[in-house]
Amino acid sequence: MKKWIALVCAVLLLGTSARAVEVSAPSALLMEKETGTVLFAKNEHEKLEPASVTKVMTLLLVMEAIDAGVLTYDTVITASAHACSMGGSQIWLRENEQMSVSDMLKAVCVVSANDCAVALAEAVAGSEEAFVERMNARAKELGMNDTTFKNATGLPADGHVTSAYDIALMSRELILNHPDIRQYTTIWMDTLRDGTSELVNTNKLIRFYEGATGLKTGSTDSALYCLSATAERDGMELIAVIMKGATSDQRFTDAKTLLTHGFSTYALHTITPDTPLPPVPVTLGTQATVQPVLGEGTALVLEKSAGELSQSVTLAESIDAPVAVGDPLGTMTVTAGEQVVAEIPILAGEEVPRVTYGQMLMRLLRTAFLSD
Repeated sequence: MKKWIALVCAVLLLGTSARAVEVSAPSALLMEKETGTVLFAKNEHEKLEPASVTKVMTLLLVMEAIDAGVLTYDTVITASAHACSMGGSQIWLRENEQMSVSDMLKAVCVVSANDCAVALAEAVAGSEEAFVERMNARAKELGMNDTTFKNATGLPADGHVTSAYDIALMSRELILNHPDIRQYTTIWMDTLRDGTSELVNTNKLIRFYEGATGLKTGSTDSALYCLSATAERDGMELIAVIMKGATSDQRFTDAKTLLTHGFSTYALHTITPDTPLPPVPVTLGTQATVQPVLGEGTALVLEKSAGELSQSVTLAESIDAPVAVGDPLGTMTVTAGEQVVAEIPILAGEEVPRVTYGQMLMRLLRTAFLSD
């Protein structure tokens, strides 16, 4: 509940500036990575074709497979006939051609290679169809309620839709938990096949926008021009999603507008106690005190004009054993000027079991012995 109170307070503070910027795209969204705070939204739940921005989910599942040990960056994949038949953006894989996971990830991130996306999907799940089932299952887990995937590439398919909001959710999951993807998404120009295949990033922001970190472009005749653009400045990373842009240049202009607005208007704050939190006495515990720690909600996105932050702490006078890690001990209230912007729970940072009768007897005997 306190997490929701903090979120509502933040939304109230962000409300005015969130409407102070305009983009030409019919659907768009700006989100801060660390907290997931939405800083701008326009028709963010409209179901639209994402084109190759679909590959954000493909990349996410591949990175999760690497984390799980299913693949490594050095794993060599043999291209199937199906992967080589994709068409659209590709690096012209030949059937049975072998290429490492790392090189295929590079091809997907830099030039949106459909053939490599499907080859990676097959390596993870055995077939593109099985991989798409995983894509949709993962989408549900992330709360992507506007999304249905039909393939791993974003090539046109009936019913293959998502929304600006859902794209931001999967983009956030990728860059928050798999920062290694930056080694590919920040490439402007590179090569494959011992320098014989040149790559130039389809995301122009990588070269022309300060702090750009990725992420994925997409376009088809029906989807028009889509983009999930990420950039980081002053320790804050933003995600700008543009859907159905009229032209390629316009999607980049819209994304730059949102990102620049975000960086100029908002700041990310990480709340830490001004002074160390004092131990809380424990009644009938195996130790006399328990050390409190801050719970969730220590990262806040606030308008730069919000004013200086101050904090006050309310702690329990004592707590009865047994104490479990995460038991509530109090609250830190953070204010900006007169506005409460967060109420962060203070929790037990360690376990303190209740003393047994034998332990209590030993304590009494020890006390009696010392008093003699």
